[in-house]
Amino acid sequence: MKTHAPPGLRPALRATWREGLSIRSVSRDALAGLTVAVIALPLAMALGIASIPREVADALARDVGPWCTPPAIGLFTAVVGGFLISVLGGSRVQVGGPTAAFIPIVFTIAHEFGYQGLAVATLLAGLIVILMGVFRFGSLIKFIPYPVVTGFTAGIAVSIAVSQVRDFLGLPIASLPAEFVPRVQALAAAVPAADTATWLVGVGSLAVLIAMRRVVPKVPGAIVAVILAAGAVTMFHLDKAHGGSVETIGSRFGGIPSMLPTPHTPAIDLATLPKLLAPALTIALLCGIESLLSAVVADGMTGHRHDPDQELVAQGVANVASVFFLGLPATGAIARTVANIKAGGRTPLAGAFHAVFLLLCMMALAPLAKLIPLAALAAVLLVVAWNISEVDHFRALLRAPKADVVVLLATFVLTVVTDLTIGVGVGLVLASLLFMKRMAEVTGVAGLRTVPAEGEADEEPIDPKDPARLFDRAIPPGVEVFEITGPFFFGVADSLKDILNQFERPPKVFILRMRAVPHVDATGLHALDEFLHKCRRQGTTLLLGGVHAQPLFEFVKVGFDAKVGLENIFDNLDDALARAREIIKA
Repeated sequence: MKTHAPPGLRPALRATWREGLSIRSVSRDALAGLTVAVIALPLAMALGIASIPREVADALARDVGPWCTPPAIGLFTAVVGGFLISVLGGSRVQVGGPTAAFIPIVFTIAHEFGYQGLAVATLLAGLIVILMGVFRFGSLIKFIPYPVVTGFTAGIAVSIAVSQVRDFLGLPIASLPAEFVPRVQALAAAVPAADTATWLVGVGSLAVLIAMRRVVPKVPGAIVAVILAAGAVTMFHLDKAHGGSVETIGSRFGGIPSMLPTPHTPAIDLATLPKLLAPALTIALLCGIESLLSAVVADGMTGHRHDPDQELVAQGVANVASVFFLGLPATGAIARTVANIKAGGRTPLAGAFHAVFLLLCMMALAPLAKLIPLAALAAVLLVVAWNISEVDHFRALLRAPKADVVVLLATFVLTVVTDLTIGVGVGLVLASLLFMKRMAEVTGVAGLRTVPAEGEADEEPIDPKDPARLFDRAIPPGVEVFEITGPFFFGVADSLKDILNQFERPPKVFILRMRAVPHVDATGLHALDEFLHKCRRQGTTLLLGGVHAQPLFEFVKVGFDAKVGLENIFDNLDDALARAREIIKA
């Protein structure tokens, strides 16, 4: 007999990689994995270099070994994280590894706490993401507004582009500040000293990437640009090893290893641990958002539906494992996932093959990696930054309602000048406040009256802004009918308080029509309770008409049904009016 986990506790880690397997699908997935590996090879090295500050890289070389270089760390992450994300994930075609979105966050954490601090933060983030999947937080991604997502992705793109200017132009800066504004100032001051040979290599690589994207988009432009740049620098002896001025992986880092490292346990400093909780939460937040967005894109291209909770668990496991192999934070990569789908990948085996092929490339091509110019890798990341900036979507949102533009720009600016957590946090708070304001505008409390008979004077309704009327219903003298339209929540609860003050003489019966109230919250319940007491103090009987299931359920939970009296709560307005006539006659 099969057993099932209790709902809401943990996702079932289904072996989705088994579905649809055949000899043909395996060969197709292997080819797709090879294609993605070719794309990921230079990208992983570039992401490692961009994520680790020079002083941290020097400390790693001293403490761990000369083979532990930033490009190697990027490759370790792509192999370990990419394999586990594909094998354990809830998406059939998701490809994971280091991503450009993490660069500003990882650089800042490593700059402040060193690699060991980054490793502990990544470990904590992995555990947080696992818990998010276990407690089924995966579906919450749909509650992040589009302007917030666009704002923080554009902000990350700007941060990535700025971080690559030094290597792209060959600026003589030993260490860049982690903060955005001081970094821009340092780069601007060093631009006059840019190395001519280096920026020519960078511009040439960028031109190759742009040309290949337009002419032969199916060919991985990054690997071609890197190979051509390495060939040109070697042929003309431009690298520093031969007396030139162009920095390469070999001249700065010495090269990359040909194998994965032995598992390494990060050193956890209990004194520093509390300071790493906020960075860990930032990594976890971005990991969850980017991986699930990537999975949604993949669903749209393949027609499959991913399991968001299982995907989060896989992302968390991959991040934990990445730490033990001297890696970086890993998540689902949209560009590599799309490339996998376009290359024919249809099962998780494609992503697993991608990781295996990356490892084989490390084993076979490690001696050649030292020839790659850093300017060429910077050009690759500049193109990546442009791709994730979504400039067209950003421009389109600038023509959206002003409230959405405010959310977009606030998220964008704060992501650039501070960090992702503050940018997204403020964006979500602003979006929530503006949403509540809009809901308050469409929710109101207005008076209703009988349509006058022919020949009678048509007086203005009690609320001139609400033209609602009671049609074909006579309201007895001494009875007032008001209607609440929309959710009765804290944003509009205050509008009920002063209604009785507008009458010279309190009515005998006050009917509150709630047929258009789908939901009531605690503040709304409190406002109703206060209104009931005010009615009783003035000798007015309060009747509720057209009460829906959810408000009635909340009434019962807090005992409000007993206070107002079950005989005074009605399913429809006609019954409430009949009860009002009885009270008036009595």
